[in-house]
Amino acid sequence: QVQLVASGGGLVQAGGSLRLSCAASGRPFSYYAMGWFRQAPGKERELVATISRSGGSTYYTDSVKGRFTISRNNAQKTVYLQMNTLKPEDTGVYYCAAGPEFRTVVTAPGDFGSWGKGTQVTVSS
Repeated sequence: QVQLVASGGGLVQAGGSLRLSCAASGRPFSYYAMGWFRQAPGKERELVATISRSGGSTYYTDSVKGRFTISRNNAQKTVYLQMNTLKPEDTGVYYCAAGPEFRTVVTAPGDFGSWGKGTQVTVSS
């Protein structure tokens, strides 16, 4: 019911920053809690951060806490991931995903669906 496309990835050196965007279309964006995931080569996809429908509640995996910030603009139907102090281990394909309609807070990886097209992030040492 909602279509998602991530963008903003690229090649940066360690210590640099990137801002990822995920644009939504279709259903009203405010219906969905949102999440960012990443998948490194040869590894399983992992949850990076989540944000509630109104943006009042956020969650981060320990490895990015203090460096990454998730935010959203419901009027523009976009969720963002600001990534600072990037490390080589942050390298991977980053995806955004939507939770079930009208569920305010979603933090369990298995509860997300409606996967968007990913964007590649590469951090060199």
